[in-house]
Amino acid sequence: MTDTALSSPAADRPASLLLWRLLSLLYDVFPALALWMLLGAVFVAIYTVSGHAERENIAPFSAWQWALWASCWVVTGLYATMSWRRGGQTLGMRPWRLRVVSLDGTLPTRRQLWRRYAVGTLSVLAAGLGFWWALLDRQRLTWHDRASRTRVVRLPKY
Repeated sequence: MTDTALSSPAADRPASLLLWRLLSLLYDVFPALALWMLLGAVFVAIYTVSGHAERENIAPFSAWQWALWASCWVVTGLYATMSWRRGGQTLGMRPWRLRVVSLDGTLPTRRQLWRRYAVGTLSVLAAGLGFWWALLDRQRLTWHDRASRTRVVRLPKY
């Protein structure tokens, strides 16, 4: 895809600096932590009601723990994809004026955004290789940008 195909004015300024993306990801850890704590409290309450001792921890690698981790992943995905779908930005992207847009300049679909989230998760689990790829990519796209046919752009100052 050529740069001329990107008709959106926001797409004229790609977020080429990896630092902006990483800083926004760091900011987004805080709302995610809050969501995880709420979800953890719900899981502990259900775990206690299901017959376990009040001070008993959820056993490592148990079905309860896997369900908690899966739920945390889904809740974080809901936060990210709903934020991207609503305004193109998560809370962490706002201070850095970053926005997710489709390669053709339109609003990304939910399918594109979930694909972006899933591949982004794999990228982080692979020691961030998908993010570092942006340093080598000609268009400065990460793995999750390429997989979802989206990109992150930097908005102009007001």
